[in-house]
Amino acid sequence: MPKDHKDFRSARWFAPDDLRSMGHRSRALQMGLAAEDWEGKPVIAIINTWSDLSPCHHHLRDRAEHVKKGVLQAGGFPAELPVHDFAEQFLKPTSMLYRNMGAMEVEETLRSHPVDGAVLMGGCDKSTPALVMGAISMGIPFIYLPAGAMLRGNYPGQHLGSGTDVWKYWDERRAGTISKEEWQGVEAGIARSYGTCMTMGTASTMMSIADGWGLTLPGASSIPAPDAGHKRMSAACGRRIVEMVWEDLTPDKIITWESTRNAVTVAMATGCSTNAIIHLIAMARRAGIDLTLEHLDEIGHETPVLANLRPSGTRYLMEDFFYAGGLRALMKELGDKLDLSVMTVSGRTMGDCIADAVNYNDDVIRPLSNPVYHEGSLAVLKGNLAPDGAVIKPAAMNERFQVHSGPAVVADSYAELKEIINDENYPMTPDSILVLRNAGPQGGPGMPEWGMIPMPKALLKDGHRDMVRMSDARMSGTSYGACILHVAPEAFIGGPLALIRTGDIIDLDVPNRSLNVRLSDEELAARRADWVQPEPQYERGYGWMFSRHIEQADKGCDFDFLKTEFGAPVPEPEIN
Repeated sequence: MPKDHKDFRSARWFAPDDLRSMGHRSRALQMGLAAEDWEGKPVIAIINTWSDLSPCHHHLRDRAEHVKKGVLQAGGFPAELPVHDFAEQFLKPTSMLYRNMGAMEVEETLRSHPVDGAVLMGGCDKSTPALVMGAISMGIPFIYLPAGAMLRGNYPGQHLGSGTDVWKYWDERRAGTISKEEWQGVEAGIARSYGTCMTMGTASTMMSIADGWGLTLPGASSIPAPDAGHKRMSAACGRRIVEMVWEDLTPDKIITWESTRNAVTVAMATGCSTNAIIHLIAMARRAGIDLTLEHLDEIGHETPVLANLRPSGTRYLMEDFFYAGGLRALMKELGDKLDLSVMTVSGRTMGDCIADAVNYNDDVIRPLSNPVYHEGSLAVLKGNLAPDGAVIKPAAMNERFQVHSGPAVVADSYAELKEIINDENYPMTPDSILVLRNAGPQGGPGMPEWGMIPMPKALLKDGHRDMVRMSDARMSGTSYGACILHVAPEAFIGGPLALIRTGDIIDLDVPNRSLNVRLSDEELAARRADWVQPEPQYERGYGWMFSRHIEQADKGCDFDFLKTEFGAPVPEPEIN
C-alpha cells in the first residue's frame, strides 16, 4: 500500500506547526529553498563517498548531479550528504580499519537527518559493505549506486589488469627480468580513468554482490565508470528511489535468506575476492541473517566459476565482461542455481530483471558446461592451525599446491617478513610455507592486505613464481597465488598461528578443506603456556575502541555492539 506523505520521516521535521519545525523551515528558506521544494515530497539522501583523494570515486561528484536530476524528475527533494571516502590506495594502515566506522557514519547520518530514502554511492573495496551495512541498520529504503570499473590498463602490446599485473611485474622487477623503465611504463598505463579496479578484485566483487543481492538497478555493477550509460543509470537511481519511498520498499523486504544465497552464488561464479567472505558475513548479519563460513563453503562447492576474469581467469577484464552482457548474462547462465522469485530494488523479481539478458561472448562468460573452474572461487579450511577457519582461492593458485606439506618460515611482523623475502640467500625451498602472523583484525591493526606476500628473492632467482603463503591478514582481491588467509583466531590474541615455529611441518589439503601443523595437542599446550600476549596497539581514540570491540574474521570483523542481536533497535530521534 503506497505511503501517505504525512507518514514520511521528513514530515516530522517540516510539517508540524510548532517552534522547532518553524526553525527547520526557516533554515531551509535560508538556503534559497521554498516550501514547494519539500512539501509532500520524499527527501532523498545522496550519500556520496567522493573526495579529492579517492581516485576510484573521482567521478561521483558529477554522478551526484545526475542522481539529483532523477530525484527531481520523479518529484522528490534531493539532499547530498558526504561520508568517508574509503580510498583504498591512501588510507593507512588499511581501509579495513575504517569500514565499521564508515558504516556507523552512514547509519547515523541517515538517522539524524530528515530523509526518507537514500542512494548510496560507492565502489572502492570497503565502501560497498560500509554503505550497505549502515543503511541496513537504519532500515529506510535505499539503492546502491556502484561507481563502476575503470577502463582497461594499457602497456604497449597488452592489456593491464589492476593489482594483478602490479604483483606480477613487481616480482619480475625484483627478479631483474624487467627494467626500471618498463616498470614505470606499467605504472603509467595501468590506471587510465576514474573508476575502481577493472579486475575481479574486491571492488568489482562487492559491486557484483550488491547487484546479485538485488540492491542495485539490474546490471548496474557492470557498467564501466566512464561509459555514458553510467550517467543514465545514476539518474535512474534517483527516479527509482523516490518510487521506493512511496512503495515503502525497505531493505528487510529485499535482503532475505534466499536473496543472500543468490549473492553468495553470484560471488562464487564471478571468481570473487577472498575479502567477499568477511564482508558478506558482516552485511548479512546486519540484516539478521546468520551467514557462516560453512554456508559459504557449501555454496562454493556447488557453484563453478563462470566469469573468465583476472585473476581467476587468464585474459579478460571488467570492460570485456560488460561488452559480453555483464552480470545479468552471468546470472542467466547460472539458471536454477539462483532463486529468481526474490524481490529487488527495481520493484521486480530477479527473474524479471534478467529474463532478457544475453551472453554475447561465451569465453568471457562461460556456460555451466564449460566453467573456468569446476567449483566456486573460494574454499574454507579448518584444522588445528585454524579452528575457526581460514580462506584460500583455489581458482587463482598453482594446482600443485592444493595438497602440500612443507616446513614453516615464520615472520612475526611485516618488517621481519621483508628481511626474509629480500634476502637472496635465505635458506628455503619451493616447498617451504612462508608465514606472516600478528596481521589480523587486532594485530595488523585492522587486518591489512599483507597476505599477498611477495615471492622471496631466494626463489625468484630460480624461476619460481608461486609458493604456499599463510597469514591472519587479508589480501587484495586482485591478487593470486597459493595464499592462505584470514586464519582465525588470529595470532595476536593467541590463536594457534601464534604457536608455530620455523621448521614446523604444515599440511594443506584444499580438496579436503584441512589446514594443520604436525604438532601434538600436548606440544601446542606447552607452547601456549609460554606464549606472551603482545602489547596493545592503541591506548586511546578510535583505535582503542576498535581493538576492544572488533570481531574475528570468521564473524565478519564487525563491532560486537553493532550486531542486530546486541540490543533493541535504535529509536527515531526525538525532535524537541
